[in-house]
Amino acid sequence: MTLAHTIINLLDDKQAVDILLLDISEVSAFADYFVIASVTSERQSQALVDALLEALRPQQVRPLYIEGERTSGWQLIDFGDVIVHLFSLEQRAYYRLEDLWQKARVVVRMQ
Repeated sequence: MTLAHTIINLLDDKQAVDILLLDISEVSAFADYFVIASVTSERQSQALVDALLEALRPQQVRPLYIEGERTSGWQLIDFGDVIVHLFSLEQRAYYRLEDLWQKARVVVRMQ
C-alpha cells in the first residue's frame, strides 16, 4: 500500500485530476491496486510518467513495463502489485475503467 500512496501523492503534486486508488486484490490475481488518474494534456501525461520513474528510482522501484504513448490518451505503468493508468479526459470517459472494476474497493478518491 505504501507504493500506491506514494504514487497517488506524486500524481496529486503534479496536478493529475480525479485520482482514484482501487484495491483490486479481492477481484484480481494479477495486481493488488489500480491507480487511475486523468491528465489534461499529452505533455502532462509524459511528464507524470517521467516523474514517477524518477521519484521511484531511489527506492529501486522500476516498472515491469510501460504501455501506450502520450498521444494515445492512455498510458499504463505496471509496477507489479500497483498498476497506474493515466487517461486523457476523453479516453477515461470512453473506457470507464472504474465501471469495469466496480467490485473493487475504493481506497482513495481525490478530485
